[in-house]
Amino acid sequence: MNLKRNNIVKPFLALVMSLFVGVITIGAQCETFKQSGSSEEAENAYVIYRGDLKIKNMDGAFEMWKKTYELAPAADGRRYIVYTDGVELYKQKMETASETEKATYKSEIVKLYDSAISCMEGKSIILPKCTEQACIDEKVGFLYGRKAFDMFYTLNSDYPSTFIALDNAIKHGGNTTEYIVLEPFAFVAVNQFAEGKLDKAQTREYYNKLNAIADHNISNNAKYKAYYESAKARMNAKFDEIAMNIFDCAYFVKKMKPQYEANPTDLENLRQIIATLKRQACQKGEPFLDKLEAEYSEYAEIVNTRIREEFEANNPGILAKKAYDAGDFSGAIDKYKEAIRAEDDPGKKAGYYFSIASIQFRKLKRYTDARRSANLAAELRPDWGRPYMLIGDMYASSSRSCGKDGYSRGLAVLAAINMYRQARSVDPGLTEDANSRISKYRASIPPKDEVFMRGMKKGQRVSVPCWIGGTVALDYR
Repeated sequence: MNLKRNNIVKPFLALVMSLFVGVITIGAQCETFKQSGSSEEAENAYVIYRGDLKIKNMDGAFEMWKKTYELAPAADGRRYIVYTDGVELYKQKMETASETEKATYKSEIVKLYDSAISCMEGKSIILPKCTEQACIDEKVGFLYGRKAFDMFYTLNSDYPSTFIALDNAIKHGGNTTEYIVLEPFAFVAVNQFAEGKLDKAQTREYYNKLNAIADHNISNNAKYKAYYESAKARMNAKFDEIAMNIFDCAYFVKKMKPQYEANPTDLENLRQIIATLKRQACQKGEPFLDKLEAEYSEYAEIVNTRIREEFEANNPGILAKKAYDAGDFSGAIDKYKEAIRAEDDPGKKAGYYFSIASIQFRKLKRYTDARRSANLAAELRPDWGRPYMLIGDMYASSSRSCGKDGYSRGLAVLAAINMYRQARSVDPGLTEDANSRISKYRASIPPKDEVFMRGMKKGQRVSVPCWIGGTVALDYR
């Protein structure tokens, strides 16, 4: 019976002792000068390290700060400055520390913030004129905000841990939350949303809370108004990265109205706003969207008419295009030639010649004329491969009529392939298009047996039949 009793009592006593030790440890984090048992030594160390801090004697300050922190971290019980001084001292030491030392210092900084917060929440530290819970919450929120700021910018803490500190900062601080919290909160919230750790509703809630804090201070905090305005702008710029994923039509109606009012007659501005609203599920019947679409239609008609008139007046080739669209291909060629005579820009002339070549080839089947026009375009724009692609298409499309056997027709295909190669050599942007055509027509080059039957060799220059003419280096499949 006694053995059983001992087996029950011993674990219980061990638990009680562990709890007792824990209480002592927590209490020791908040000891004051009077509670230290060495009050004079603690006060002297405090005075010395504070003096060293003022003259930037950081090494001396750190040693005396350590003694103060070990004896009386809460000082006189009316300030948490020993904790925050420790944070600054450790941050200073991090500047020249090894990676191993930095890891230790980072851990100590977090502990210092946590200890200060614990002492404030437990009322082991009572600041002057701050006995009401609202004031205590404000100071706790301040410490959480400074902790989160350091975790984000200095300690490079993981985002989930930083998020907890940020959340506590606004939970306790409310409208007194410092502006330095806003931008880091946006970065971390956006990250947590992207990681699936915050849903749309939660992310919107934080967005609204943070903007409410910023707006309150912009209206009521004259001293830091500009800082809150700047922080709000940067914060919302970060939230904009996920705005499309978390906000609905109503949010974007509110957001887009200032953009519209800044330039209500700009057609592109209207188009962008309408597109944004529709992407966010705004539908017909939403007053702002309906208004914008009506205005867009009206302005678009006016602007398009003006643009069309200006374009026709400044672009002689437009009449050629109209003739082409009407099916008057010969008339279109005549108008393009008129445009060429009136044009000084070689690039534009090349474009007109190319258009003529395309009509002569694809619509009128005048291959020789088309090739001549395409070559003129190529001469005017030596780095343009499209004319050579067009000539290649001419050769390839007429290969079936350029001989009675696979050998003769294959020579026309080789001529086409040569043109595609020429196109990509002068215009690398056409490489993919040219390679595709080369691959397509490769199977139609002369058969190997027909080449050998004629006693011909690979690489030998041979004449191409029909209208194509000229020679090609023989190849076979």
